[in-house]
Amino acid sequence: MSEKKESADRNVPKDLGLGVGAAGSNQRMINPDGSFNVRRSGQSFFERFHFYHFLLNISWLRFHLVVLAFYFVVNCVFALLYWWVGLEQLGGLEQSTSNGRLLEAFFFSAQSLTTVGYGRIAPVGLAAGLLATIESLVGLMSFALITGILYGKFTRPNVRILFSTHAVMGPFQKINALMFRCANARENQLIETEVQVVMAINQPAGETVRRMFFSLPLERDKINFFPLPWTIVHPVDEKSPLFGLNAEELESRKAEVFILVKAFDDNFHQQVYARYSYTWKDFLWGQKFFVIHQVLNDGSTEIDMKKFNQTELAPLNRT
Repeated sequence: MSEKKESADRNVPKDLGLGVGAAGSNQRMINPDGSFNVRRSGQSFFERFHFYHFLLNISWLRFHLVVLAFYFVVNCVFALLYWWVGLEQLGGLEQSTSNGRLLEAFFFSAQSLTTVGYGRIAPVGLAAGLLATIESLVGLMSFALITGILYGKFTRPNVRILFSTHAVMGPFQKINALMFRCANARENQLIETEVQVVMAINQPAGETVRRMFFSLPLERDKINFFPLPWTIVHPVDEKSPLFGLNAEELESRKAEVFILVKAFDDNFHQQVYARYSYTWKDFLWGQKFFVIHQVLNDGSTEIDMKKFNQTELAPLNRT
């Protein structure tokens, strides 16, 4: 076995968890937002849906809209129940029309659900009293759960690491290298930051095609501090799985590069993670990134994030 073959075999992860089936022409295993591009079939909605995970993962706007919708629907349901048992069992109603009395029942439901109880309207019948009792319990439990989920969302450790729009293939020392850039988009401090890069590529295996995975060794895979943008470099030398491959070959073999970033968040005192991927469509050949930080007169360092994705021409070295 040749030295190159042995090196390539050592770079193949034993189990990446993404499968070895051949990729389709438009397949992408990881989306730009870090989510996995996987859909499940053969399961009912309730088998795969988990309400807590749903509320924890949706945006703040959608979370508040869900809470408002829940609040409105529950009050409508109990207002209709009060109407069903008889609005005459609610003392203190002042409206004379049916719609007005139903609207007052809705507002009484809101007072019972939130345990505010202004006192003007009160249940005077057994059925209405039982409904108000049940509604108060529903309100206490519901708002306790909502408060817990709100706290969980607020205190959930997360990271926002920006990745450059493109990965570039450009000159590096006397050879070429695959490079991309990442940066911490927030003011929190990330330390002990590590990155792993894996390339997936189709490889003929007899009459079939298998999806092979190769770890891409990096010039530097760990930094102690992460205040500045970090250009991650994979040198394309003779031991690299990318050695000798051009843009057309990467396209024909549906290459995709996966990135996993792991860091310790000094604010939350927990590990945080970020994922990203580049397909062959995202590679720029003969380019390099602009330098976007400079030292000011007062000794501080300024980062121009407007130029984060900008590149410039850089002829490739002949290898």
